[in-house]
Amino acid sequence: MAVILQSLPHESGLTKIEYEGPRIALYSKNPSYLMQNSQLVSNMVNTIKKRIVIRTDESIRRPQDESAKIISETIPKEVGVAGTLFDAVLGEAVVFAKKPWMLAQVGEDFDNIELAEKTGWKVRVRKAPQNMVPIEALYKILGETVSERTKFYREVGDKIFRDKLSDSAEASLMTLGGFAEVGRSCMLLTTPESKVLLDCGLNPSARSSLAAMPRFDVAGIGMEEIDAVVLSHAHMDHTGFLPVLFKYGYGGPVYCTEPTLLLMSMLQKEYTRRSGEAALYSEKDIDSTVTHTITLTHGIVTDISPDVKLVLSNSGHILGSTSAHLHIGNGDHNIVYTGDMKFGKTIALENASWNFPRVETMIIESTYGGKEDIMCSREEAEARLASSISKTISAGGHVLVPVPVVGISQEIILVLDRFMKGVQARVLVEKAISEATAVYEAYPEFLSKEMRQRVLESETSQFGSQFSIVESESLKSGEPAVILAPSSMLVGGPSVSYLKQIAGDPRNRLIMLSYQAVDTPGRAIQDGTRQITIKGETMNLQCQVERMDGFGSHSDYNQAMEYVKRLRPKLRRVLVNHGERTKAQNLASSINKFFKIQTQHPLVQEAIKLL
Repeated sequence: MAVILQSLPHESGLTKIEYEGPRIALYSKNPSYLMQNSQLVSNMVNTIKKRIVIRTDESIRRPQDESAKIISETIPKEVGVAGTLFDAVLGEAVVFAKKPWMLAQVGEDFDNIELAEKTGWKVRVRKAPQNMVPIEALYKILGETVSERTKFYREVGDKIFRDKLSDSAEASLMTLGGFAEVGRSCMLLTTPESKVLLDCGLNPSARSSLAAMPRFDVAGIGMEEIDAVVLSHAHMDHTGFLPVLFKYGYGGPVYCTEPTLLLMSMLQKEYTRRSGEAALYSEKDIDSTVTHTITLTHGIVTDISPDVKLVLSNSGHILGSTSAHLHIGNGDHNIVYTGDMKFGKTIALENASWNFPRVETMIIESTYGGKEDIMCSREEAEARLASSISKTISAGGHVLVPVPVVGISQEIILVLDRFMKGVQARVLVEKAISEATAVYEAYPEFLSKEMRQRVLESETSQFGSQFSIVESESLKSGEPAVILAPSSMLVGGPSVSYLKQIAGDPRNRLIMLSYQAVDTPGRAIQDGTRQITIKGETMNLQCQVERMDGFGSHSDYNQAMEYVKRLRPKLRRVLVNHGERTKAQNLASSINKFFKIQTQHPLVQEAIKLL
């Protein structure tokens, strides 16, 4: 506080200094002064080694309706403002524009500082997606919880920036789920000052409830003892159990990227709708999760407890997915949890980041960790997919591609966009996938360089704008179609109803691109079963069934090995998780053999001393 007060002149208009979770917020009646003299803030950050953000004082903020009108009148009409959404806690107005690239061309006619002075809000500009509904739903929750979030941010800051109680350097990890298995990813990192959860997933296809949920019963902690939750990405096997924590008393922060927050809440709400009374939590618990989530960008060092710093970096798996780099104590130990990771560039996403300054322990996934798990090239995979679809359509059949709501679905939309334009068949995309794709459009900074440019510089959607958005449509004989529908493992959802429609005709084709977990109908079909029972209904599959590699959103065996090989300085220890037991064992054995690194493949309910 003293450093900040001494550094700022009277012209800064400073009114108060508050904790904003892991950040220190400076509230000002003259924010333009601080925005124009950014070096002042940079110098303070370098001195106190904490993140500082500039916020406008509430007294100068004009009403939201009035501010939206000023913004609309100030920004040129040709930019196409689709809407302005407000976050009163952060004092931000987020403008969604159809042509955001034009704002860089209008020079002095558009100026964030000028808009801050006119409205009293800090203005951010985002690309407007074709569908604003998911984003508007999120901001509605944020708007209804202003006082709770303000109080929450201050309490989090108090806990993070308190004095340390101990100088001892220790760290241990307890595996609560997702080790020697795929599903319910969750682990507890414990230091003398902190208890941090890494992911908190669910395995809905597990045979028992004990195998479906993280093993908090063996962790020996109450919800109030957890200091923070760090999420790698939005998929339910990594976030699906999180609202249960809030249902039973957790009130601390959740850290993830902004796209992860949006996609996670969409998937959790889809789960409650699908599960009905059997759901483990309600929409109220999901909303509580949203209000306790603090979003971070890639590459920013953030204090999340008195002795743990966090940096998120791209993991290449889905939009907003991250590897978490955790720095413990005063440089005592560095851990990287890769989360689900793709060490190979795709159309939508860049390669997973690997250039960490220091790592002693790495926790790496092994979904495709078997020696046999070597994928064909993308060119080969795309050619094979195009050929299969063309043959089926020529024969007058339908093609069903079961995909997850987020991830492979958006990648396949981009692939289909390349070769379906001249093909006489509809592409049907289920509504849930379309809503997730809207998040991809709104956050182009998380996309690959090429896709980022395409999304930012085009008014029309780059994700299959000519495709049909449907909800469990009835297929018509003689009207060939390609259908993208969840769930990817055929455990439920629209993909099952489409499978019923195509199952009896040999002209139709089921193409399986995604990972199929143990004990799922998709896995049984992949392994050769042609009589399958789903939700009590038995189907005889007379349609053609084809499995295709090459589109996976996880690293294959070669990519995982290459990733470990790249890391400098050399790792001291590797823990292998997120893979069937034989896959985890094989990857662990290979890493140890080829790189001479101490490697373990723990089971669930193990405690591992890291430091």
